[in-house]
Amino acid sequence: MTEDFYRIRRLPPYVIAEVNAMRAAARARGEDIIDLGMGNPDLPPPPHVIAKLAEVAAKPDAHGYSASRGIPGLRRAQAGYYQRRFGVDLDPETEVVVTLGSKEGLANLAQAITAPGDVVLAPNPSYPIHTFGFIIAGATIRSIPTTPDDRFFDSLERAVKFTVPKPSVMVIGYPSNPTADVADLAFYEKVVAFAKEHQIWVLSDLAYSEIYFDDVPTPSILQVPGAKDVAVEFTSMSKTYSMAGWRMGFAVGNKTLIAALTRVKSYLDYGAFTPIQAAACAAINGPQDIVEQNRQLYKRRRDVLVESFARAGWEIPSPRASMFCWAPLPPALAHLGSLEFSKQLLTHAQVAVAPGVGYGEEGEGFVRIAMVENEHRIRQAARNVKRYLQSMGVNSAQAQKAG
Repeated sequence: MTEDFYRIRRLPPYVIAEVNAMRAAARARGEDIIDLGMGNPDLPPPPHVIAKLAEVAAKPDAHGYSASRGIPGLRRAQAGYYQRRFGVDLDPETEVVVTLGSKEGLANLAQAITAPGDVVLAPNPSYPIHTFGFIIAGATIRSIPTTPDDRFFDSLERAVKFTVPKPSVMVIGYPSNPTADVADLAFYEKVVAFAKEHQIWVLSDLAYSEIYFDDVPTPSILQVPGAKDVAVEFTSMSKTYSMAGWRMGFAVGNKTLIAALTRVKSYLDYGAFTPIQAAACAAINGPQDIVEQNRQLYKRRRDVLVESFARAGWEIPSPRASMFCWAPLPPALAHLGSLEFSKQLLTHAQVAVAPGVGYGEEGEGFVRIAMVENEHRIRQAARNVKRYLQSMGVNSAQAQKAG
């Protein structure tokens, strides 16, 4: 009996798990680890959302099987959000499906629309499900840049010209996890035009739609006229409302893709617990002041992190959106590589970050820093980092001039 399973063979070791295991072991030893590695919000959901969860959970008839594609009220709520936020009309019956977080939705859509040998265009570096959801489904990945610029579109042209078979799916995600790159509407217009010309489906990951720091809100690809002909978009309650553990997300857009995802899900799950779906309705339809409060909080944390780490000797670019900083390794220590640097930072500075190589080979030389600790802890992390750099014989000036 073989244990060499086909899909498992296609999955490399999850390098981020190495740092996670070290972090868990350090905490088990009683060490005070400042965890800036996992993008796990430290903020609570709005009180009225928790109250709605408790209210519905108290009903005797709320504990049976739910609806795999989401209760009607939640699908209508998400359609209402898209109309208010983006001016996009969605049919909640045919263009909206509720997912168990955007990660599940992306993975199940990959299963629904991918045949072994299909070629998928996916950003590198990127959130792992953007590539491995399709790898598990049997696809071949052709990497495209994360940066939404001319280089991105040059890579698309080369992919269509030289790849056999021709790519059938393109995955994009802005604000980007991990790089925090942002895209504007003009970028999406070019993506939609390219996809239509070459008959490519587009999967847009908009999980960080509400965590932006510029005056102009992040757009949706579905704002482009005709985008629903080729695109679906995934959003999540995890970051917007600090409901990561609730596993609530959505896919919206193209009817054919939504129908395919809905059908696959009907075989795999009965949907999220009904009280959670009811509470998600309360979040979307209720007061939105928490969204702005969280946005400003992440902005303050960003400013504190960038400023305090710079004083420690580590210059980090200031992200325009998301809850992450995409930080190049200090030049004097770049030779360590992102995984070894992350391990040393955990061991000697008690600060956990995510090695960039865990997001693809183009992530080597970077680490992802999540803004999921309060400002006091971020400053403490910077002091720890400064001591670590000094212990490596690197002072603040050397850290920036080396390499």
